[in-house]
Amino acid sequence: MQGENHSKSSTALTASDTVVGRNLEAPVNTKSLSEKFWWDEAWYEHGVVDNPTTHEVTEQRVSFVNPLDNTEIPAIVYRPKKSGKYPGVLFQHGRRGLDELVQRLPRRMAARGFVVLAPDIYSARFIDKLPIEHLPETESDTNAAVDYLLAHADVSTSKICLYSHTRGGYYTLQVAVKFKRQDTEVACYLSFYPHWQNPNAEEPMQVYRYAIEADSLHIPTMIIIGEYEQYQRRRSIETAVLSMKQAGKDVRLITYPGVGRGFDFRPGHVRTFADELATKDATLRSASFMKQHLERWKKP
Repeated sequence: MQGENHSKSSTALTASDTVVGRNLEAPVNTKSLSEKFWWDEAWYEHGVVDNPTTHEVTEQRVSFVNPLDNTEIPAIVYRPKKSGKYPGVLFQHGRRGLDELVQRLPRRMAARGFVVLAPDIYSARFIDKLPIEHLPETESDTNAAVDYLLAHADVSTSKICLYSHTRGGYYTLQVAVKFKRQDTEVACYLSFYPHWQNPNAEEPMQVYRYAIEADSLHIPTMIIIGEYEQYQRRRSIETAVLSMKQAGKDVRLITYPGVGRGFDFRPGHVRTFADELATKDATLRSASFMKQHLERWKKP
């Protein structure tokens, strides 16, 4: 008969022939409240919302020299317009370079009350935007930026925090571990969806391994990614963070739902509501993380 189902299958019928077992329930998190670092009792019970301080930001183009080969590195210093000294943060760009989209990231962080140095290591080495190969000399360029920032007259701390995204996360990992800055000059490590593997490593290493330096990273660490992060990047990040946790390291991985790589700088014509929510929350949490770990390093 017309409309009669002649299927002999014993499985339940579904409307879709390609998607089976879709979960229509809202996600749940059954961890105890003590394990939910983001839980805010004052907000949940009483509606109390923190009012973050926002500073008007000034920008100054500067340069410094990498003493290993005398390469001059152009950079931008972002700082609050209001006079005074502020904690130091080194922002290292990734494969995009320090273009107009990426410049928003150090600018936003300076608006939270930091002196942020953003070196342009690609312009310094005449490297085109979005390079495939990694030039190891760029690691020492980022390392040289630490000395310039610490010597800056407007920096109020004797240590700085490393802040980065994409391949910049690999450069700053080398600064902390290979150049041993975490022992004396760096108080914390923060990176958004970092490339935590040597970019010149072979393809299996990119997918199934992570940069061995992560095992030696011992300063407080925060990693931020999106739910839809690229598989090969997310796998190496999660594997490294799990290893660090098992070793008792102070590390936190925050995964924002509904967003992917580059959520914090995607332009307006493709930007989503989830991108905006995740970016604002991640920026405030990042600022709080760095201020917490720089507090004890205020200069007398």
